[in-house]
Amino acid sequence: MKLLLIEDEERIAHFLLRGLREEGHLLVWERDGLAGYDAALGQSFDAIILDLMLPGMNGREICQKLREAGVRSKILMLTAMATTADLVKGFGLGADDYLTKPFAFDELTARLQALARRGEMAPPRQPRALQAGDLHFDTEALIVTLNGTQLLMTSLEYALLEFLMQEKGKVLSRSRILQHVWGASEDPLTNVVDVYIKRLRRHFAPLGAADRIVTIRGRGYRLHDPAPNPNAPEA
Repeated sequence: MKLLLIEDEERIAHFLLRGLREEGHLLVWERDGLAGYDAALGQSFDAIILDLMLPGMNGREICQKLREAGVRSKILMLTAMATTADLVKGFGLGADDYLTKPFAFDELTARLQALARRGEMAPPRQPRALQAGDLHFDTEALIVTLNGTQLLMTSLEYALLEFLMQEKGKVLSRSRILQHVWGASEDPLTNVVDVYIKRLRRHFAPLGAADRIVTIRGRGYRLHDPAPNPNAPEA
């Protein structure tokens, strides 16, 4: 894998550089948040190992700005904090995984391998036009329109909406959504699903369609398809 390490603690950085290079990975190391952000924008990396506390620009800012810029590299965050709120916030900004300091090198490599497999195992995207009433999604061009108005979203919002539209009319549990969109299954992280459902509703709200995503209490969420049922009896 071609990896970008953004870490200002030299002891940790040298430890990771030595170990990962021995594993056969190619690495670029940046000590400063701004330099790391520029490197991530200017080159293509399979994964970015990103510390949270950095000079210049902190890890959360870097993660958010990279996702807004369309960077799709896997992001593994390194943090001394491990509360559910921290995890939810990080995943909400676009992180793919978290590792809490101190950590074993074997655990880091296992996380990186899991991120690599997640990308390899994902089926190739097929050009598809999804529709639920007046909600249209061109999954190839990443263009979403609602009642003729284009909605601009982040990459994870696109992924969540695509899954909801693929399974429109079905009740989807939080754990199933988490597994499909984030590739994770830890129960405490299901809160991130609620965060992203709220984001989609905020996109829909100005067009009077916030209720398009229905909460099924105790079970999960369902995308309502307002299209008429051709088999329904006429009034």
